Amino acid sequence: MSNNNYKRMAKNAGMLYFRMLLTMGVALYTSRVILQTLGVEDFGIYNVVAGFVTMLGFLHGAMSSATQRFLAFELGQSGEKDVRGIFSMSMNIHILIAFVVLLIGETVGLWFLRTQMTIPVDRMFAAEWVFHLSLLSFMITIISVPYNALIIAHEQMGIFAAVSILDVTLKLLIVFMLSWFGVDKLILYGLLSLAVVFIIFMVYRSYCKIKFVESKFRFYWNRRLFNTMLSYTGWNLWGNIAFVLSTQGVNVLLNIFFGPTVNAARAIAMQVSGALSSFVQNLQVAINPQIIKSYAAKDMSYMHSLVCYGAKYNFFVLLLLSMPVLINTDIILEVWLGKVPEYASIFVQLIIINILIDCISSPLITSAQATGKIKLYQTLVGGLLLLNLPFAYTILKMGYEPYAVIYVSITLSIFALIARLSILKTLISLPIARYLKEVVGRGSLITIVILLVYQFLIIDFLNTTNFWWKSTIISISVILTIIIFGFSNVERKFILEKIKNNMKYR
Repeated sequence: MSNNNYKRMAKNAGMLYFRMLLTMGVALYTSRVILQTLGVEDFGIYNVVAGFVTMLGFLHGAMSSATQRFLAFELGQSGEKDVRGIFSMSMNIHILIAFVVLLIGETVGLWFLRTQMTIPVDRMFAAEWVFHLSLLSFMITIISVPYNALIIAHEQMGIFAAVSILDVTLKLLIVFMLSWFGVDKLILYGLLSLAVVFIIFMVYRSYCKIKFVESKFRFYWNRRLFNTMLSYTGWNLWGNIAFVLSTQGVNVLLNIFFGPTVNAARAIAMQVSGALSSFVQNLQVAINPQIIKSYAAKDMSYMHSLVCYGAKYNFFVLLLLSMPVLINTDIILEVWLGKVPEYASIFVQLIIINILIDCISSPLITSAQATGKIKLYQTLVGGLLLLNLPFAYTILKMGYEPYAVIYVSITLSIFALIARLSILKTLISLPIARYLKEVVGRGSLITIVILLVYQFLIIDFLNTTNFWWKSTIISISVILTIIIFGFSNVERKFILEKIKNNMKYR
């Protein structure tokens, strides 16, 4: 691996972290204001309806992965490249998908909203408006996928940070505009959100038109390329259906059994987990093109290193950020929201545990996508994730509390990780022993040590300590434990050398 690749990934990760900090800060602030402005019931209605629309886009998720994979793979190969052909073909397909989603949404989706979901009668009109507006927003998101995939494939992450400034500015403006007009606030919020999505799409499209010659769209149809992408997408589709049903499908179940108030609690939990997992996602987005390009270049040793170290550092970053939230959940939610929806606290804690397990799978997922041989992978892993919906329905039907669905998700995430490792051992000759030692072993050891420190030091001896002291102490404990148990001697030496070199140039 060249030093330039390290620098490029570090720079891209830095750009994405800047973007994430900006968007996370605004998202947390606007969630509080929107919850207070709309009320718990309308907030829950918006999240379950918008989430239901997203559930209709399972085909979009499959094609999104395919587009990113094919563009990055093409750029990673030596010799003549046909990036423009792949871009144009993917754009044609995404436009087709957008119209399919519109057709399904305005027929089956609208019927399901009116007859199956738990929406108060006096709010059904507003809910239908939110549905239509969310559908249009989602169509624009679908069409923007090839442009975003092109930016990621070229590893030009700085544009994401730049556009985020515009994005968060517009979202802040939305918050204030809700009180400017004397109309239904739920409908107005859906309309303004659509406007923001459209503006951001036009910015990304304009950037690609100026920066990348291959983004000049033309009606291009290559039957061989279409069949290849369709074959890849077909198996990828199964995995995306499973993922969508295991997340948004469960959200719909919660609405049917408990109503929009519980959807509001879960939406708050997803905001918190989204803010935390975005740190990992940004690191992973910076690594993904290198994983795909290393496979295209047949540099398997480099690819294995990216997978193992990427998974380990994903876990370290997320654990460091999660622990203060886990031990202070009630305080954080009360300060953040003022009025906290019932079940929000337990939802937050369980979903964080779930994403701590899932985060170490991110490099494994990218590795499987890189090979293009995803038939067995998607069949097995997708099948496991798909069990989330019937199992969740069963336990809710038996009368369990709404947060019990997250216990099902955690259990299936563990089995899915085992399945991914088994498949990738054959698919890319992944050194399982190395992965288990570096990722699972070190991660488990660090978690156990941190729990013991919290149990016997912070709870027993620092019980009266306030929020900031508790958070500081647990964060320092996590950092020290990671340094001692998480890094090998080589990694510690490398980090120390980098610190010393940086000190010299100051």
